[in-house]
Parts: sequence; C-alpha cells; structure tokens
Amino acid sequence: MAYEIEVIRHSLAHVMAAAVQKLFPDVKFAGGPAIENGFYYDFDTEHRFTSEDFEKIESQMRALIKSNGRFEQRDVSLDQAREIFADQPYKMEWLGEYDAAGAALSVYSFRDFTDLCRGPHVESSKDLPRDAFKIRTVAGAYWKGDAKNKMLQRIYVDAFATKEELDAFLKMQEEAAARDNRKLGRDMDLFHFEPDYAPGAVFWHDKGYKIYRRLIEYIRARQEKAGYLEISTPSVMDRSLWEKSGHWAKYGEHNYSGKTQDGKTFCVKPMSCPGGMLVFGQGIKSYKDLPLYLAEFGKVNRYEAAGGLSGIMRVREFTQDDAHIFCTEEQFENEIVKILRFVKDIYAQFGFERVWMKLATRKESEFRIGSDEIWDRAENGLRHALDANNIEYEVAVGDAAFYGPKIDIYLKDSMGRTWQCGTVQLDMNLPERFDLSYVGEDGMRHRPIMLHRALLGSIERFMGILLESTGGNLPLWLSPEPVVVAPISEKQKDYAEQIIALLRAAGVYARADLRDEKVNYKIRELSLAKTPIIAVVGDKEAAARTVALRRLGTDSQEIVALDEFVAQMKNAVKMPE
Repeated sequence: MAYEIEVIRHSLAHVMAAAVQKLFPDVKFAGGPAIENGFYYDFDTEHRFTSEDFEKIESQMRALIKSNGRFEQRDVSLDQAREIFADQPYKMEWLGEYDAAGAALSVYSFRDFTDLCRGPHVESSKDLPRDAFKIRTVAGAYWKGDAKNKMLQRIYVDAFATKEELDAFLKMQEEAAARDNRKLGRDMDLFHFEPDYAPGAVFWHDKGYKIYRRLIEYIRARQEKAGYLEISTPSVMDRSLWEKSGHWAKYGEHNYSGKTQDGKTFCVKPMSCPGGMLVFGQGIKSYKDLPLYLAEFGKVNRYEAAGGLSGIMRVREFTQDDAHIFCTEEQFENEIVKILRFVKDIYAQFGFERVWMKLATRKESEFRIGSDEIWDRAENGLRHALDANNIEYEVAVGDAAFYGPKIDIYLKDSMGRTWQCGTVQLDMNLPERFDLSYVGEDGMRHRPIMLHRALLGSIERFMGILLESTGGNLPLWLSPEPVVVAPISEKQKDYAEQIIALLRAAGVYARADLRDEKVNYKIRELSLAKTPIIAVVGDKEAAARTVALRRLGTDSQEIVALDEFVAQMKNAVKMPE
C-alpha cells in the first residue's frame, strides 16, 4: 500500500521517539509533527544530544523498522489517558487542558512507545523506508513556543519515501550551505554581525551597503512611477500609540521600550502602520485624493529569540518597503489586483518567475480586533478580487493579521526553496481606531479602507534570498563591484587607471587590483568574492587598447576593444525600467 509522505514522516517521528526512549529511558516527550522535508520531535532529558548520538538513534530506528512492529490505535477515556501518561509531564499538561467532555482520546502505540495522536500512521513499520531519513540537527525549542517555559531539545530529521529523494535533497542542502548568506557575506565582504554588542543587527560593509541601497533605489523608482508618495515617520514613539493600534497587546513583549525621566514609555518602532495613519490624518482628505499611496522605507526593531536569528534572513533590526494605500470600498479590489501584478513583475526582474498566493483568513484570538461583520466583508472582498481576476491561490486558515485578512505572496528560488516575501493586507479596523476619514462626493465623512503592502518585505531578508538563489552571482546592475581591472604587472598600472577613469565617467563603478600578486592569484581571489567581470590587462592589451575579460562562472577569456567594453558596461549596469 502506498502512503502519503506526511503519513510516512509522522510514522517515522514515532519510530524516532521509540528509539530515543530505548536509548535514553529517562526521556520525557513533548511532541513531533511532520514538516516540510521531514519531521521533528521535542524531548526533555538531562542528556545533551550531540551529533555523536545521531548515528546511534538512526541505527536504533532502522532496527525498529526492520522488526515490522505494528502501529496500533485505540480510543481511551481521559482517566485512562492520565494513567498511561502519568510519568510524562508534557502529555499530562495537554490532558489538563483537554475539555471536550466525554469525548474519547486517540493514542497510538508502536513497540514500547505510546503517544497521544490522531494519526494516521502506516499499518506496520515494514511500510517505512530504512534508508531514506537522516538526522539533520538538534536545536533548542521552548515548550509551546513560549520563552517563559522550559527549553526542550528538538531533533530535526530529513525524511522521504525513497533513498533517491533523500540523496537529491541532501545534495541540494550541500549546495545551500555553500550559498549560505553568512558565508557569502564573508566571501564577498558584504556585512558582519557583533553578537556581543548588537545581536541580530547588521553591520554593513561598503559593498553590502551598495546592494542594500540599490534595492531600495529600485523599489523607490518603481513606486514613484506608480504614483506613490514617500514619507518618513519617527523611529521612537509613545507606547500609547501602539496600545491604540492594538500592536502592544499583540506584540508588546517583542518591542524595545523604556521609560524617560517624565515617566512616559517610548517604543522603538516595530512597524510603520500607525505612523502612516497619523500622516493620512493630517488635513482634510477628499474622495478625489483617493486612492492615496504612502510608502515608507521604515527601519524597524523587533526582539526575536536568539535561537531564531539567522544571518540577514532573520534579524532584529531591518528595513521594510512598506506602503499604506488609503482607498474607498469601491476601489480596494482593483487596488489589490494592481499590487499583486506589481509584485509579480518586480519578482520577475530578480529572476523569480515561480510566484503564487495564499489567502490568510481569521482565527479566533483574544488579540483579533473588529466585528465578524467587518471580517466577513474583508475576507469576501479579497476572495472576490482573486476569483474575479482568475488569480490562483491557496487558503491559509488562521494566518490573518490581527486587524484583517491578507494575501501573502510566495516565491521559489533556484534551489526549489519556498519563501514568503510580499504581502497585501486588507484593513477595515485600524482606520476606525484612528478615526480616519475623507469627504465623499455627498459632502459627508466616510471611513477609508487601508491596504498594508510590502513588495520585497524585509530588504535584508530579500537580499539574503537573492544572494543564496544566485550564489552571489548578482545581475550587473545590482552588483556592488561589477568590474575589477587586474594588471599583470606594475607596468600596466597607468593603463589600468585609464580604464577605471573611463568606466567611472560612464557611470560604472570599477576599481583596479594593484596588489603585488600574480594575476592568477588575483583572479582566484576576485572570483571567490563573486566579481562579475575581471578585466585582465598586460603589455599586449595596453598596446592594442583592449581588455581580456573573464566573466564569473566561466573559464574562457574574450578580447574586447576598450571603447566597446566601456559602452557595453554602461548599458549593462543600468537599473531595469
């Protein structure tokens, strides 16, 4: 019988838990779901898992699979479940929260291991692969994701239906490691981190900051052409603003805040939305002013758990290409479609052609604001905008923002990995809280609808995705150092400097590598730094006024006349329209 991959992964999670129980009998179990590319399981034990334990656990898993043990399900009462899990505090805590009066609980047993579980599972371990899983790592994870709870040990496992699929995935992971943004940041001299002084904040070097600025310049140019107005709001604002918007109740513990001498509490800006609403609220707005597009490259700070930080992919300080669009209820569907097309076009410029959408709907939460009637209108409006324009999408139940539903935009990189970057969120609630209005055609005050919009999302994160997807081989217009001229010896220094002067006069950033090193060494070093074009010049090139070009990723060399080379580069480094 063929099983879905999620069933295989879920079953393997139970097998791993059984293996850990056999090897470390004192272990306490939390839980372990199937996830993309595998599964994980959280354990509480005095033993600190290391890579040396991985092979033992995998070997024990294979032995258990070979034993052809059955996965046996049975329904039990709450009292029976408490008896079964009497020595498992995390299971007992779940049971203590269980309030479905009289309903049966489902448990699954595999060999000596029993877990609270709804299933499904394979019928027998003979249905599981013995050579298609590999423990990847162990990491800390707070019980229930709450930093106030105990830190558990989470073992991550890559798991597939066949060994061939696992091998292909592991090969891709090796490639991903070689392209890791932190490694490229070092090799290309783009940025570094100072965890002792500013954990989760980027120290940009010249070349990295050039890329960062260029990304902003590109988005700014596209936005200005599309009619956006750019604003800037304060980085530090009174806590009362975030309480009014609802962000403090939802995210207060992730804010950087402190009291001043007058007893007030101020917050470092964690998002730009309230500031945008305060700008809209200045002066009287007419229906003729709408839609009004307010964009802000807002630098924001959010306290992320140290274990979640990951190079420039996940930081505590970052810049969002935020925008807030204020419109009428009759306009918002058209504006949503315009945004989605805008995002897809921008992603295509960076080589991301595989793009899709997810509609995130409400979940019941103490932090959700607004009536069900407003949420119904908002969700139905987003659905209609997508359906009426034949835009394919998936539904992500419960993933909405606390103030409204949203459409998240996903892309795939060159290694097939999925990333969520852009978003458009429909908000009928915050304009109400801030009493925003415009004067309608009837001369009366009306409430605008606000669309929260991000294209790249976090500039830092998108830059990390782009670096890893391209392996650092960026398009010339985005490259911080598109050309380096490498003279073979000191004798060609003057000619190299002439080339640099011509390139810079044409608007092309270039420099000469005048180090007293052999040219092959220079080429190796510059290639490691992902220099797109290395122009090698010797006596022959100087006499003929040519350059010998080496392009990143190729071993071949081409001879080009100097004037032609400068003209080519002038066009090649232009920012796309």
